[in-house]
Amino acid sequence: MSSIDYSEAGERNRVAGQPLSHVSIEAGHFYMDDLVNGVDRIKAQLRRVAPLVEAHTQAARLEFGPGARVSTCFLVDDYFRHDTDPRTILEKLLQAATECGVRIDYLAREAGCAEVPVFIDGEAIGEPIRLAEMMAARIVPEPEDLGATGRRPATTSSGWLCNGRRSSEHDAAQAMRVAPYRPPVEFAARNHSIFLDVQLWSRYTEQVSGAAVERTQWSCPFLASIWQLLRLGMIRHDGAVVAKPQTWADPWPADWWKMPTVVQLNPAAAPFAAYRTLSVLPHSYLGIEHAVRVILDHLQLDDEVYAKLAERGAAERIPVDVPARVTHRVNHVFLGDV
Repeated sequence: MSSIDYSEAGERNRVAGQPLSHVSIEAGHFYMDDLVNGVDRIKAQLRRVAPLVEAHTQAARLEFGPGARVSTCFLVDDYFRHDTDPRTILEKLLQAATECGVRIDYLAREAGCAEVPVFIDGEAIGEPIRLAEMMAARIVPEPEDLGATGRRPATTSSGWLCNGRRSSEHDAAQAMRVAPYRPPVEFAARNHSIFLDVQLWSRYTEQVSGAAVERTQWSCPFLASIWQLLRLGMIRHDGAVVAKPQTWADPWPADWWKMPTVVQLNPAAAPFAAYRTLSVLPHSYLGIEHAVRVILDHLQLDDEVYAKLAERGAAERIPVDVPARVTHRVNHVFLGDV
């Protein structure tokens, strides 16, 4: 653990410091359907993950010294399948991880990236923090194209975010006159464009007590971008750390919402958040993670939080460079699906 104390007086005390590991390793990921079904595929995936976790732990020790702090985590997909029983799912997952030699220090819930329940002494209190809504307000879309008609709604209303200029295929102005097709263009492209248009959320209507209520369903890439930011220690709410890991001594509840966003399983674990993250994922997640990087590049994050992280890194026994661009702190290993 780092011995650096962030107790200086002054304005910056409004933003809480946070213990940091050198590296946070996400030890795989499964859709809920994988976790509901048999364990053979889970074990096959975890057996391939185990040596990679060990190799990257050793790499961190080579870079930061034998005292390098490395924590592991696992994100459970309970947002799109919250109708499952945590007792069954978690027992199956954690037993498989133990058998395959994969250490899971922290267990997290994907739904907790949308709304964070506030826990004190093991009890949820008050209203949850609407984290996804809070982060959506920090989205900075690309500037509108010169000559755009305004036919396409803004990101804040459409829920779509792109990394460049969209094509003219559905441009009303193009339909009114004969004009050459204008292809999409990635901003900051190198020689050729890799254009991506990412859906951040969708809206739907639900009947509640006879009245129509509009709901928001957050997309997997948007929740995954928040997951990365939690692991990077980049999110605060009223200056406080969001989704601080909680210990859990009782049996697992029957309802996911009765669990904290992040549960600390290993009492001796290095800190949950880290200077950099590594996610070991099946290659089917590559598209999602590409979208995550686009989203992260369009989020306006707290400068004070970054300043504290950079200061903390510079004061480590072996100094750690903390890039201001969060995507430079995010790393992946993609494995072929089993």
